[in-house]
Amino acid sequence: MRFGKVRRPSGAVTVVMIEGDTAFPLSVSRHPTVRCLADLLALPNPCETARGLVDPAISPEPAAGLQYLAPIDRQEIWAAGVTYKRSKIARQEESAGAAQFYDKVYSADRPELFMKATPERVVHPGDPIRVRADSTWSVPEPELTLVVSADMRIVGYTVGNDVSARDIEGENPLYLPQAKIYAKSCALGPVITPLAAMKDLEQKEIRLVIRRENEVAYEGKTSLDMMARTPKSLVEWLGKENEFPHGVLLMTGTGIVPPDAFTLRPGDVVSITIDGIGTLTNPVGE
Repeated sequence: MRFGKVRRPSGAVTVVMIEGDTAFPLSVSRHPTVRCLADLLALPNPCETARGLVDPAISPEPAAGLQYLAPIDRQEIWAAGVTYKRSKIARQEESAGAAQFYDKVYSADRPELFMKATPERVVHPGDPIRVRADSTWSVPEPELTLVVSADMRIVGYTVGNDVSARDIEGENPLYLPQAKIYAKSCALGPVITPLAAMKDLEQKEIRLVIRRENEVAYEGKTSLDMMARTPKSLVEWLGKENEFPHGVLLMTGTGIVPPDAFTLRPGDVVSITIDGIGTLTNPVGE
């Protein structure tokens, strides 16, 4: 079972429950405490509750034909860095003068955590992401993204793209916010797999495919068992001395790094697939 938010031709937004290839629209207003998708996921048994919220007035429909929105409501989006060895090596190579810091954070108890986006800044599935005009070396970063409730429980998983300007961060690590946080640099979706439905998380594979002029320009893959930190520990650190009254989404870092000669270009199409969730696809805009 998975959950998503879809936009209807009328402009209305609906929460849907997806089983197999079929989407069932939900009437969240029928539950006394559920006002949005985040509220549903925070319940003790969201899957069971969702079955009781299926809207009988709307017929089930093929899940593949829907216009999905990023599956967030009012949550902030945060990110973790240097959680895979491949990412640590790449960050050291791009920032030789500060390589020691990436090595230290990879093995330290405290992880690298930073705010990535607010809901208004998130790109929906199918909509264009972009690279900074003042960057000459930008890449997508495919990441398992944790959906976390207000009481800091992991309640689900989605796919995230942490688009990053590697040359800007490499120039000086203090430029990380400019390398990571800018217009249309964060994409999420298309759906959320709830915690109870995601079995054998460590065995799941992440795959990245970048197409340029209908040809594969780059492809790579990794598995979640290559992460040096656990999702639980990342959430615990994020929750230290912080509060998220609407919940939070946490990107968990990338283990797929294109070669140094590669940079995203307008017109490229980026597809990120995580087993058990689905595929997030976005073109690169101007």
